[in-house]
Amino acid sequence: MDISRRGVLRVGGALAVGAGLSGLAACSGSGGSGSGGGGAAGDANKGDITVWSWSGPAAEMKALVPAFNAQYPNIKVTVRDIGNPAIWDKITTGMAAGGSSLADVMHIGIDYLPGYTEKFPNGLADLTGLGADRYRDAFAPGVWESAVSRDGRVNALPMEANSGGFYYRADVFEQAGVDVKSIETWDDAIVAGKTIKAKTGKYLLGIDKPASIPDAANFFQMLLQLQGVFYFDLEGKITLTSAESVKAMTIIKQLNDAGLVADLSGGWNAQIAAIKAGTCAAVPMPTWYGGIIQETVPEEKGKWGVRLPPAVRRGGSTAATVNSTYLTVSGASKQQAAAWKFVEFVLTRPENPVKIYQEKGIAPALMKAYDDPVFHTSSDFFGGQKPGEVFLEALKAKSPAFNYSADYARALKAVTDAQTKVLLKGADPAEVLKQAADQIAQQTGRKVA
Repeated sequence: MDISRRGVLRVGGALAVGAGLSGLAACSGSGGSGSGGGGAAGDANKGDITVWSWSGPAAEMKALVPAFNAQYPNIKVTVRDIGNPAIWDKITTGMAAGGSSLADVMHIGIDYLPGYTEKFPNGLADLTGLGADRYRDAFAPGVWESAVSRDGRVNALPMEANSGGFYYRADVFEQAGVDVKSIETWDDAIVAGKTIKAKTGKYLLGIDKPASIPDAANFFQMLLQLQGVFYFDLEGKITLTSAESVKAMTIIKQLNDAGLVADLSGGWNAQIAAIKAGTCAAVPMPTWYGGIIQETVPEEKGKWGVRLPPAVRRGGSTAATVNSTYLTVSGASKQQAAAWKFVEFVLTRPENPVKIYQEKGIAPALMKAYDDPVFHTSSDFFGGQKPGEVFLEALKAKSPAFNYSADYARALKAVTDAQTKVLLKGADPAEVLKQAADQIAQQTGRKVA
């Protein structure tokens, strides 16, 4: 597993880069001639292309080059590990400069992609004319609508899709006499958590209470997405004052007030330390986190279980695609057709996403990949369960589009500040979320829904 990537996948340097997007866009005319474009299709069967990614995904794409060249011997591919979050600064600067310094293919997370397409509308190539649109139904529901296709363009193809999960210490639940299958909602989880705390002394889950890292609101965001909402609606209006948002923050307050939330301030190292110490009975994290747990405490094989998270309301959804990544082609590339051939090869041939998953645990967005037996194999670590099938159930579920927008970083900062007030000062969820919404509105000019 690629621990360094995972720790910063969703946000990383989002606050700095988000501000950079706004500032650089202003310098370049915010979608004018300085926002990329000017590329050409070139020859689809020959040329030199460069790919930017980070760590694990970069290594796996590099490993696929020989197979790609067996079919396209005249396309030279150079894959570069730019690093995460360094890649976001590099892409932002390149787009603001017109795109001439960008790679032909770029790996971009969902938290950045809408910002690039909004601020630099010609910065990425429209892949529709190259045939991308025919893959619309090949990927997990929601990942296409959330970031790929806007205004009739196809800006990217999905690479990775992570569903929200609920990893738990099966032995701790058993010791407390709690049947994890009986937990249908987060209200049920609070009741179960109290029993677990009383009988074992363990917290139910952990949160970075002072928000020492930008992605301290992961849990809150998952609770939103389980309800089919986000920080912004599809019209771009701020939705933090919605009933769903207040419910999500209220659950966090109830968990904390009941003494069920461990403080994991300090980021990644604090999370790993808590797993090693057995601080928490459950870890509500996405698909990829199962590999982290296995690597961290291999001696606990058979003591862990995995399921989808409880619903926010009884009868509600337990499925949420909480993050995804994409491969894009630069709008300034002179080899867009050859670049597209590589993107298509990596992402639409099932054996390639499967190989990437086997090597780095990167969950494919391509649904056909899940026909492979690797996703239907029992795990000794997870007590004979089949984690691949657990998350496949979530990926198959209907998923709404989520509007990350160019202002995601600002929203994230306001939300983490609101959450900290709730966790450390006992603030009222509705009140702090209204303050957060008003703050975002003032900063961005967006309306509050």
